[in-house]
Amino acid sequence: MRKQKKVKDSYVIMTELVLPNDTNTLNNLMGGRMMHWMDIVSAISAQKFSNRIVVTASVDNVSFSETIRLGNVVTLEAKVTRAFNSSMEVHIEVYAEDIPSGKKFLSNQAFFTFVAVDQLGNPIDVPEAIPESEEELKHFDGALRRRQLRLVLAGRMKPSDAVELKSIFDIKED
Repeated sequence: MRKQKKVKDSYVIMTELVLPNDTNTLNNLMGGRMMHWMDIVSAISAQKFSNRIVVTASVDNVSFSETIRLGNVVTLEAKVTRAFNSSMEVHIEVYAEDIPSGKKFLSNQAFFTFVAVDQLGNPIDVPEAIPESEEELKHFDGALRRRQLRLVLAGRMKPSDAVELKSIFDIKED
């Protein structure tokens, strides 16, 4: 039987201060630096969940809803949403805070996928994720659709084999 682990056991918080070296010429946080931080926090979450070395397999759409400015405090929160055989989907939320003004807002969200590997870099099994809260269940339920979409877009799965996506794309059986 496959080992099980609660989703909450993968929860990680990382905090960064936006310094001049992190910004563009408009004093806004550079997107590449944001993605670097997101990759780190989500990798830690996946490692914490699997107790294994992990490698980034994919990054879903990362959009920037609000500008993060020089001097803002950035808080990144990550946790595994679902685990498959050797891969894990991790959800990341990024909050920015202007401490002097007291303004805090959600700036970014994304899903990253990691694969657990052994010392030789070969994929290795991970525990099954057990969601408990309503939000964890919502992310868990959507993870299979997101995984199949990633595989179809990467050319690793035929759209007709993506059972969870058939209702979205109105795919007819042959």
